[in-house]
Amino acid sequence: MKNWDALYEECMHCQKCGLAETRHNVVFGEGARDAEVMFIGEGPGEQEDLTGRPFVGRAGQLLDDMLAMIDLKREKVFIGNMVKCRPPQNRDPLNVEQEACIGYLRNQVALIRPKIIVCLGRIAAMKLMREDFKITREHGQWMEKAGVWMMAMYHPSALLRDPRKRPESFEDLKSLQARIRDVCEHTY
Repeated sequence: MKNWDALYEECMHCQKCGLAETRHNVVFGEGARDAEVMFIGEGPGEQEDLTGRPFVGRAGQLLDDMLAMIDLKREKVFIGNMVKCRPPQNRDPLNVEQEACIGYLRNQVALIRPKIIVCLGRIAAMKLMREDFKITREHGQWMEKAGVWMMAMYHPSALLRDPRKRPESFEDLKSLQARIRDVCEHTY
């Protein structure tokens, strides 16, 4: 396992897959290094690629609003992605791209040691929770894996495309809030 500085340096210079050829910036992730809660999306979008920061576009603004609904501050959590470079035209990251990046994410999880991981969308849930995960049926359901509580929610971009999913997502947020109060010591 690498320390934060070594991991960051390696990630910034990564050439493990074809995404490195088209990226503007590596999006390492950001937030508290002692976060009890991690949010993991699928990959950077256009604004994230341009800024090098996760969830700063329209979906990121919605994520900030969602966090505010449950009195959760962005600086108290860690926000990252399955892949650290933007897939062209915001397509889903390919398995080979996810595999190239998964070591970075595993290292981040090992350094942070979160109590809760929230997968934002089906791509992260299928990689981290269960290969056959069905987001429409299983969002908001908790499972424990290696001592970490895990739950998947609709990705904020899915909620922008289909606002009818927002009431379900609000219920998922309330469930997250309850779990944080139950297992976390310094998030609130």
